[in-house]
Order: sequence, then C-alpha cells, then structure tokens
Amino acid sequence: MPWLSLKLAANQDEAEGLADALMDTGALSVSIEDRDAGTAAEAPQFGEPGLDEPRAWAHNWVVALLEANADLPALFAQLGLAADHEHRVEEVKEQDWVRLTQSQFDPIPISERLWIVPSWHTAPDPQAITLVLDPGLAFGTGSHPTTRLCLQWLEANLKGGASVLDYGCGSGILAIAAVKLGAGQVVGVDVDAQAVTASRDNAERNQVTAAFSLPDAAPAGQFDVLVANILTNPLKALLPLLAARVRPGGRIALSGILAEQGEEVMALYGQAFAMRLWREAEGWVCLEGRKT
Repeated sequence: MPWLSLKLAANQDEAEGLADALMDTGALSVSIEDRDAGTAAEAPQFGEPGLDEPRAWAHNWVVALLEANADLPALFAQLGLAADHEHRVEEVKEQDWVRLTQSQFDPIPISERLWIVPSWHTAPDPQAITLVLDPGLAFGTGSHPTTRLCLQWLEANLKGGASVLDYGCGSGILAIAAVKLGAGQVVGVDVDAQAVTASRDNAERNQVTAAFSLPDAAPAGQFDVLVANILTNPLKALLPLLAARVRPGGRIALSGILAEQGEEVMALYGQAFAMRLWREAEGWVCLEGRKT
C-alpha cells in the first residue's frame, strides 16, 4: 500500500522535539534533513574534537512517513502546529525497495586494477583488486568524486608496508583499499559510532585486518600516510591534530574540498606540509603534501 511523506519546517531548536513528537503520534519513521541542502547556505554537521557539534541544522525539514489515511489536520492539532505551518506532502508508492536500491548501484571502476563492487554483483575483472561494498548508513560508497580521488591517490602513491591512518573513515573504504594495496598497519577513525561499526563490518566482508575506532580510542603514534576525505571547515580546524599524526617525511592526502577552496586549504596546511594539488574531478580536488 502507499504511504504519505510529510515534511515539516523547523528551526534548530524545534527539530529534535518535533521529531520525537511525531514518533509519539505513531509515525512509521522520522528523519531530519537540511532545508538548505543544495544551496549556498548548506551547512555540514560534524563533531570533531575541538569543534562545535550543533544539535541540528539552522533550517530543517522534519520528515515523517505516515499511513496513507493519516488525518493531517488532526495531526497538526496534536503537534500544536498551525494549519498554515510550512509543510510538504508527497505520496510514497509501494515498491520493491531492495531491488530498486540494488538497480541503482553497479560496479564502479576506480582504475584499471581497482574496482568497487556491490555484494550482489560479480566482479567484472577477476584479476583486479575488488572492494566489496554496499550502499549503507555510512558515507563513502565510491560514487562520490572525492572518494574516487582518494582511492586513486592511494593506488598511485601507497608503498607496500606503509602505515596508514584514515581520518573520517565513514564506510572504511579507504582503509580497506589501503590494506588491499599492500599497506602495513591500517587504522580508521570516525566521530560517528555508526561509521565505526560499518567500517568493521565492511573490513570483515572484505577479509582484511584494520583497526577502527572513535578518536579518543585510536592508537597513539604517527603514520607514514594520512588520508582524510572530509569537508573543508573540519579540515581547517583539524590541522594541528592531523599534522601531529604524520611522521616527519610522511605524506598526507586531503579531499572533500571544493576546487575553489583548494588554495585556502593548501595555504593553511602549508604550515606543516609541502602541499600541492594532486588532481581535480567534477569540481572537487585532492591535495597532497609531505611533512616538513
């Protein structure tokens, strides 16, 4: 049967309370989305050490999945909302969601010898290095240009036996690739516990050994290579932390950076690294540096 998707506008202070109230009224599911997504006002959420962690975006959509026969006027009254409160309603048709999702994800060629392959597909090239990864709750399925740039950088630059720290590991894809490309010790760190769990599961699926943890539980010490595929603002704030984790002469690769932000990030990281632009793709850049 079909369902209804109800989007309710909410500011930063209202979003979580409204989401809880919708669940209490019997909503099938509730999520919070950035109402400014896709605009110049779009803002990331992050919780890196030393950074503020907002409860929600400044402007939000609280999205609830409801039964098709939901009484919206009664629901608005129950929530204490005016009838003209900004909202959107869409019908959600019944579908085979598993097949629909799977049909949208084919194997992704990263290079001639490196592929990302969802578990329901057969590897196109049995001789290639295959990363088995399904779309899930953590960022990093290989479909985004920044993930591909980092994978390409690792393939081109990683030396056998090198120690690698993947900061902001998401799905664990870069750490897993590093192991398959011949790295020695590999550690993945993320501020999201769900990402840490997803990374561990993906490493097990790929039959590789890597350590994944929250920042406070990460192993101490410095690494030969550090790769960070996160947004520009967190990268800027994390310079002291990331620089301290790279050994003298070690290398760093940064992505998640828009092309127009590249010079600013290179100038900042130039305090600790000899930086340069490595590659650009679809408006995003990958920067590389060597610890001075």
